Amino acid sequence: MADEGAPVRIHTVRAGRSLAQRLTDLGLNLGGEIRIVQRQGAGLLVARGEGRIAVGAGMAAKILVIPV
Repeated sequence: MADEGAPVRIHTVRAGRSLAQRLTDLGLNLGGEIRIVQRQGAGLLVARGEGRIAVGAGMAAKILVIPV
């Protein structure tokens, strides 16, 4: 629910072990800072450092963030 361009910190991931591992592999770790680049329908394009990651709606709904 963060606004586009807003820097946020990953606070909690409400997912099973498989999805949590997938997010970690993508570099989306607890405490990590990301920025919402663009909303794509229900999904998101997020930036972590110089990289961009597309996150589907189901996955995005399980990532809880707080403003930085």
